[in-house]
Amino acid sequence: MRQVFLDTETTGLDPALGHRIVEIAAVEMNNRRLTGRHFHRYLNPGRESDEGALRVHGLTREFLRDKPVFQDICSEFLAFIEGSRVLIHNAPFDTGFINHELGLIRFEPMQHYCVQISDTLMLAKELHPGKRNNLDALCERYQIDNSHRTLHGALLDAELLAEIYLAMTRGQESLLMEADVSASSQADDLAAKKMENLALIVQPATQAELELHDRLLERIRAESKGNCMWDR
Repeated sequence: MRQVFLDTETTGLDPALGHRIVEIAAVEMNNRRLTGRHFHRYLNPGRESDEGALRVHGLTREFLRDKPVFQDICSEFLAFIEGSRVLIHNAPFDTGFINHELGLIRFEPMQHYCVQISDTLMLAKELHPGKRNNLDALCERYQIDNSHRTLHGALLDAELLAEIYLAMTRGQESLLMEADVSASSQADDLAAKKMENLALIVQPATQAELELHDRLLERIRAESKGNCMWDR
């Protein structure tokens, strides 16, 4: 199963207000293992970032001035995600921006090019209701090292998201703890065979235990005034 973990950084919170993508990144995972392939581009948004957004990602207009625009990298990006299941933390935000960029150059929405888009934030909320479920909180919960995350960066966040996803879906705390699936399957088969030949020992209740049980049932009948389900 080919999965792509994706993240973006933007000039603000709403593409309808003219905000644009300044960084986009995606990392590839196949059969629950990172392949080492990734897509990562900084983009020239043609505008300043809001002060709040700049504090988050630190990508100034001066740094982005000589970077490509989205149209220049669009085909390469779509080729990378094509046919994959894309996983995004807070997917409506990122897909909203990407689809806005695609619409500006008359391309189909992102959903047209990939098999599925899944929101890992929704998964985290199902697993940890009522708790903080941003990337930093999840890294702390699953003991994933994010000490190098002083600013948000799309590539780093996509890599962290991949590791968090593995932890959420299999309970592991590191990509290095990937279990050997074939060995696990062989162990399950061996355990099943042992169970088939297992002779269970049945220890019946003694007469004294049966009498104690009957007296307990009589007390329950009396206290419930005869409304016991088992008597019906």
